[in-house]
Order: sequence, then C-alpha cells, then structure tokens
Amino acid sequence: MPTNTFLLTAILFLPLVGALSLFLFPDKGRDHFYHKIAAFWTGLTLILSLFALSQYRNLPANHAQGLGFQLVDQLPWIPSMQIQYQVGVDGLSLPMVLLTTLILFVAVFASWGITERSRTYFFMLLIMETAVLGVFTSLDMFQFFVMWELELIPMYFLIGIWGGPRRNYAALKFILYTALASAFMFVAFLSIFFFSQPQTFDMIVLLKNHNSLLASLAPPFQMMILVGLLLCFCVKLPMVPLHTWLPDAHVEAPTAISVILAGVLLKMGAYGIIRFGFGFFPDLIKELAVFMAALGMLNILYGALLALAQTDMKRVIAYSSVSHMGFVLLGLSAMNPMGINGAVMQMFTHGTITALLFIFVGIVYDRTHTRVIADLGGLSARMPLASAFFVIAALASVGAPGMSGFVSEFLVFAGAYGNALKGLPHFAIQLFTVAAALGIILGAGYTLWLTQRVFFGPLPERWQGLGDLNRIELFNVVILTLLVFVLGFFPALIVDYINPASEQLVSFLPK
Repeated sequence: MPTNTFLLTAILFLPLVGALSLFLFPDKGRDHFYHKIAAFWTGLTLILSLFALSQYRNLPANHAQGLGFQLVDQLPWIPSMQIQYQVGVDGLSLPMVLLTTLILFVAVFASWGITERSRTYFFMLLIMETAVLGVFTSLDMFQFFVMWELELIPMYFLIGIWGGPRRNYAALKFILYTALASAFMFVAFLSIFFFSQPQTFDMIVLLKNHNSLLASLAPPFQMMILVGLLLCFCVKLPMVPLHTWLPDAHVEAPTAISVILAGVLLKMGAYGIIRFGFGFFPDLIKELAVFMAALGMLNILYGALLALAQTDMKRVIAYSSVSHMGFVLLGLSAMNPMGINGAVMQMFTHGTITALLFIFVGIVYDRTHTRVIADLGGLSARMPLASAFFVIAALASVGAPGMSGFVSEFLVFAGAYGNALKGLPHFAIQLFTVAAALGIILGAGYTLWLTQRVFFGPLPERWQGLGDLNRIELFNVVILTLLVFVLGFFPALIVDYINPASEQLVSFLPK
C-alpha cells in the first residue's frame, strides 16, 4: 500500500484553493467572471480525478495489507489523540469521487444564471466540494466526521440565501435533521474509539480488526452503536420516514443545488452504511438484512406513490429520489457481491440521471417561471431539443434497456432475489424484492406522465415565445446523457472497479 503520492490530497483541496482564489481577483464588471473561475477549478479537479482513475490498479479482494485502499496519503495531525490525516480510495469510494467531481463541474454551468452575490455563491459551492470529497476519501473517523459536518454549512447558506420563497424554512429543516443525526454518529465514533482494541480512529486498522472490534462489549451495546450510525446515514439517504426534509430542500434550492443534493449528497448516507455497517459490524448488519429489504421496499413504493400525487415538477423528481434510493437499501440487503455491486452502481447512475432531470426542471422554470405541471404542456413545439433529451432522461430514470439505470436496477433485483441468506430470511427478502418490482411500474407511471403533461399536448398561448436549449445548457445535458448511454452499454467500466471491494465486504460477513 504505497503512501503519500498526494494525488488524492490535490483532488481534495483544489476546490478549497479555488474558493480562496475567488477573493484574490476583483470582478470589475466582467461577464460571468466568478462563474469562469469556479468552472476552471471544478474542471481541473475533474481532470485530476480521471487521472486518479488511470492510476488506480484494479486488484482482487483481500489484496496485500491495505484491504484494497490505494493512493493513500497519510500524515500526522493530532498524535496525542491518535488522530491523523489519512485519505485513500477503493472500489467503493473511487466511483463516488468521480461522481462528485463530475456533478460539481456540471453544477457550475447549471449556476450560470446566478448573478446575485456570485462570488460568495461559488465560494460556498467549492467549499462543499472539498467537504464531500473528504467524506468519500477519509480513512480516519475523526476526519470523516469533520468533513461530514463541514458539508452542512455551505449547503445551509446555499439554500437559505439563493433559494425560493420558503428558503429559510427549508434550510433550517435541512440543518436540524442532519445536524441532529450527526450527533448520533459522533457518539458512535467515540464509542468505537474508546472501546476498540487497539484504541484508534484509523479506519484501515479498525477494518483489519473487524472480527475483534468491540469484542469486549455486550452484543446489545454493539447494536446500539450500529443503530446510532444507521440513524445518521439513513437521514442523509434519505430513508422513510426520515425523508421529509428532502422535498422541501429540493423545492426551495436553486437548480444547481438540487443537482448536487440529489446527485451527490444523498450518496453520502448510502456510502456510510456500506463503509461502517458492513465494514465494522458485519455480524450485526447481516442480522438486519430483512429489515433493510423491508425498508428498501417501503422507500421504493412510498416514494413512487407520492411522486404520482405531486403537482410541482421539482417535487415529482424529489420523491423519485426517495424511491430510487430505496433500490440501494434493497441491493445491500442481498448480502452478496451482485447486490452490493448493484447498490453502488445505483448510487452512481441515480446521481447522473437525477441531476439531468433537475437540470431540465431548471431549464423549464427559467423560461416559464413556473413549475406547476398544470400550467405547462406542449413545450416540445417550442423546445424540440429539450423535449427529446428529457424523454431520454425519463427513459433512463425508468430503467430502459441500453441505459445505465437498467443495469443498476437489474443487478439490485438479481442480487436481492438470490440473496445469500438461508431459511425464512431468504424467502422474506425474495418477497420484498417481488413487491419492490412494482416500483418500476409506478416509476414509469409518474415519469412518463410528467413527460406527457409538460412537453406534449396542446401548447398554451403564453408559451409561444419560448426558446430551446442554449449552448451552456446543451453542454451539461450532452455530458450527462452520453454517460447514461456509455454505462448502459459498457457497465463493466464501473462495475469492474466496484466488484473487488464488494467481494471484500462479503468476505467479512459470517458464513
């Protein structure tokens, strides 16, 4: 496990450098000046993350001594408290790093219409990129917690300052839910540190010793620690009934912030469940497999039914995110590599597809100044290019073959139905999987119905003067649409990285 190449460190802190650089250059009235600076730094970070992908060696599970972690940077931080700066990636976190850098790059162009206090806006955006990348790369629990909390601050201001009419309510609700949930994670991390042998925040050491982790504690206390972690991560996922902050945050947030929220931030919760639940508490997480499958099914069906009932375009996509993140829980409940591969790929594909859908909501709103579905209709007559790409995005969200959403959902269902459990738990998860399949039908219903009501039918007189996609919008849409098709036809481009890490997690589980 070679250390201190500082490639990941560069990726992690480049956005922070970019955020600080915004205050070095006065605007002087230049058009989109701070937008271009932010695009430069997020673009450079994306290029470096692609270079990191090229440097990552796709190794089998149980490789060497590092449990598959590569590009590790390690420096002392607070030695007296066993705290260090440590970052690294494996097959679970590398796709999330790529997703984060891509979505933040796209979000800058989705923010091209932001003119009020744009320097502060992009400062917050770049700080958030560093924080989210820190969550996905941190290999020290204290550092992980710091990065997790750091992300909350810019998101609160981005919603609270640049959001819609009820932005203060939505921002406060977001911060209350997530900050309260983070308290459970903090207590759980302290418990792990004080009661583990050896006493450390080092996640690699703790993963290596997962069999003896907290061995001196009674199983009920271990379960309390795990439940504390899961509560925090399930709020972020979000899991029903802890999801109510999400629709309000989406509706009030600017378009680009909705793109980041759905595309990246929700994945932090799923990543936490995988990294800490499966990595630190494999025995206990296996006991919760049926419970996870039930909650996954609930998320899929409940989110889909609520999406059907919405009258606002943004709320439809927001509740669809609740539904689609249920597939992640269902895939994880399989306790086999195929299910976990599907769950992680669903995190990636949902990030790109939902980001694309929210971009279209912003495109429609910028032209019509409404998101009320009943006020729209027939927009394809004036926006043929936008409508064609939206249909593609809708089909990807439904999981049409040849698109990335189909691959991830297929892996989830195949893994969950053939789950690795025995006896009654095996048949219970199969039953929940069959029930969850109804979510695909409901998903087709709300997605295609939304498409029909917004883009087809008679065009109201007041929308006669609308224009089609501009160059900035087309740039964003083409990037994400190409990725949907590339991963739909060549899913091995990402699954080959995920699979060794999935097999590593499954090897931790009791037989």
